[in-house]
Amino acid sequence: MAKIHILDDHIANQIAAGEVVERPSSVVKELVENSVDAGSTTIDVTIEEGGLQLIRVVDNGSGIEQEDCELAFFRHATSKISSSKELFQIRTLGFRGEALPSIAAVSKVECVTSTQSNGLGTKLVIEGGSVRSFTEAAASQGTDFQVRELFYNTPARLKYMKTIQTELGNISDYIYRLAMAHPHIAFTLKHNDHLLLQTLGNGDLLQVIAAIYGSSAAKQLIPAHVESLDYRISGYISKPEWTRANRSGISTIINGRYIRNFSLAQTIMHAYHTYLPINRYPVAVLHIQMDPSLLDVNVHPSKLEVRFSKEVELLANVTKAIEGGLGQVSLIPQGGIRKTEKPAFVQEQMELYRPANSQHFSTAQQPSAAQPSLSPSFERKPVSEEMLRQLIQPVHGDVQQNQLPKFPQLAPIGQLHGTYIVAQNESGLYLIDQHAAHERIHYEYYYEQFGRPIEASQQLLVPITLEFTPSDAELLKNKLELFVQAGVIIEHFGGRSFIVRAYPHWFPNGEEQRIIEEMAEWILAEKKSIDLLKLREKSAILCSCKASIKANQSLTTAEMEALLQRLADCKIPYTCPHGRPIVVSFSSYELEKMFKRVM
Repeated sequence: MAKIHILDDHIANQIAAGEVVERPSSVVKELVENSVDAGSTTIDVTIEEGGLQLIRVVDNGSGIEQEDCELAFFRHATSKISSSKELFQIRTLGFRGEALPSIAAVSKVECVTSTQSNGLGTKLVIEGGSVRSFTEAAASQGTDFQVRELFYNTPARLKYMKTIQTELGNISDYIYRLAMAHPHIAFTLKHNDHLLLQTLGNGDLLQVIAAIYGSSAAKQLIPAHVESLDYRISGYISKPEWTRANRSGISTIINGRYIRNFSLAQTIMHAYHTYLPINRYPVAVLHIQMDPSLLDVNVHPSKLEVRFSKEVELLANVTKAIEGGLGQVSLIPQGGIRKTEKPAFVQEQMELYRPANSQHFSTAQQPSAAQPSLSPSFERKPVSEEMLRQLIQPVHGDVQQNQLPKFPQLAPIGQLHGTYIVAQNESGLYLIDQHAAHERIHYEYYYEQFGRPIEASQQLLVPITLEFTPSDAELLKNKLELFVQAGVIIEHFGGRSFIVRAYPHWFPNGEEQRIIEEMAEWILAEKKSIDLLKLREKSAILCSCKASIKANQSLTTAEMEALLQRLADCKIPYTCPHGRPIVVSFSSYELEKMFKRVM
């Protein structure tokens, strides 16, 4: 007898449901995307018990014609594509035609819909994939879709559901992203009668972000925008001072579709290169508009993964948009009290003595008997002649000064705990982490130098000997060419020993061996193939950290002025290579507020 047969529709729909309807958030995604495709301007989502008891989506879209209502629950029934050619020009969120039958196969569905505003519509009830009733009903224009007792007839699937809070988290996460993808639609999300989200639908993306993350967080965002022949990118990115512990704050939206793409996420992270501390991530909401022919969304049943035909160009534009946004604003964090309203009363201020030759409130003065140092309890550790030479003489002439915005001109007035430079200008008070500032200066210098390390490589009269564990030595033997890319000539000397024949002459004096050892440790720790740009960056960070002045190291006024001037000449003068802030400011208003001079 024949062993192969065609599955009946009921079983086929249950199998399809396993691909399309993985959890309650999958149902919400499919239904809400249908509402968006229907041209809705309001979409209300109601959830009970994490979506397992009830998922209700009500919209004011175009609705479903009576003769199409039952047909919509057949497999591969769709109004969104009609030919294979249209698969490469997808302009809607849904198109597969498997969502409704898959949902109906594992739940109890009630759909009330109308295409008119006369109050007449259609009501369709389906349980476990079987139609129970199909009648006329009173209905407003749009669709009211209710899904009850999800997975009631597939207990094995129900068994693997997570907690209610986990399922709700998945649902709310997707609705939040869809609301950001479509700010012109008014969304509401309720769970067990608690309002979780409400947007206005006025097209203002920043207001949607504020509804999700809070108004104070939204104030930390910077607009980002760039246009090219194929792409238009717009949205908001966070200042480096507002970060998150994971990548969940990154939302990339392609033609109104929220998508996940590893290359895009990595590009966004790299655009924040040296702005953020380790294991901290930015918030970014980017809308990317492109011709649908450049995009393949038919990659995965969830339609969250896509492929790009011009990915390199797209990633370059994303980088340009983020770097352009970060370059338009001052990235100096403000301390103290935030200004919330105009003061009702301002105490009269006395004009302090200002030297005639000063362009600031006062010039920095050396500590004297009448003017004690700001760090009297710390022993003075003078800067070496070599360090002074590095501070005063610019070593990065090819690094152009940052123009937008210009780093503030600061006058040093002292030093706190031998660690922070205290400076001022007409806007207020500034604290500068001297080690972080010097690291940034050195990093940009060394990064340029590592772009041409072979030219500066010098032979050693007495080679440096390095030793590693036998297993590390075996791995290192096959990676010696990487050291050459950094200007370090190293040879295997037998067993676990290696000798360094040459390294660039600009390596920090006295730190050469330690830098090479740390480079080797990093190369050994990288399990995947080594990116040469990443090696260049890592090497520059190693050198900058070793070469920079440390905390509890006193500086003269001339040294502080030289350090601040060189910091102002940096491309990114706001964060050290590790992403820590260099400068914190206190505005004059904040100081007056703290001292009750403003009431």
